Amino acid sequence: MTVVPARTAWSAVVHAGELLTITDLHGNQAVDFLVYDADDTAVRYSAADTVHAQGNIFLTTGSVLISNEHTPLMTVTEDTCGRHDTLGGACSKESNTLRYGHHTWSQHGCVDNFLAEGARYGLGKRDLVSNINWYMNVPVEKDGTLGIVDGISAPGLRVTLRADTDVLVLVSNCPQINNPCNGFEPTAVDMTIGAAPRGAA
Repeated sequence: MTVVPARTAWSAVVHAGELLTITDLHGNQAVDFLVYDADDTAVRYSAADTVHAQGNIFLTTGSVLISNEHTPLMTVTEDTCGRHDTLGGACSKESNTLRYGHHTWSQHGCVDNFLAEGARYGLGKRDLVSNINWYMNVPVEKDGTLGIVDGISAPGLRVTLRADTDVLVLVSNCPQINNPCNGFEPTAVDMTIGAAPRGAA
């Protein structure tokens, strides 16, 4: 069990069969997430393959995170929130400036967190791909535009994933304060790695 403070990064290797549980401690906190094959980080989460395989842009119980090699990396085994985003991407100095004005340039972003944490494993900017945003509410409007609106999460809600192979997980506990994805006040989350229950598939 590790409490990840607001705005910070976290990473771990989760071994095949182990469970990773992400708990939204205070509610309405987006958790940006990348996952790689721990033995070959060139094999990594693919948003396009994942969405295509399940026929849904949202993730929930039963969703399988598919790699760019069409292999399963992790499977969502429990979700008490309901749905999670695959399209909204990670905030950065550049995107903040474009969306919210030059005065936001100095604000820390998820891309900064991913780069700093990924560097511990030899990963760089070219290794960053489209990420998952656990707990982030990004509805698709009828005209195809994306909204970033108040979250549907609440304190204590959780999502649990089973590693289908040994994986490296990178997390940015999102620092965004310019839109409602964190309720304009980023908060801590809990990351817990544990063994699957006996008899679990």
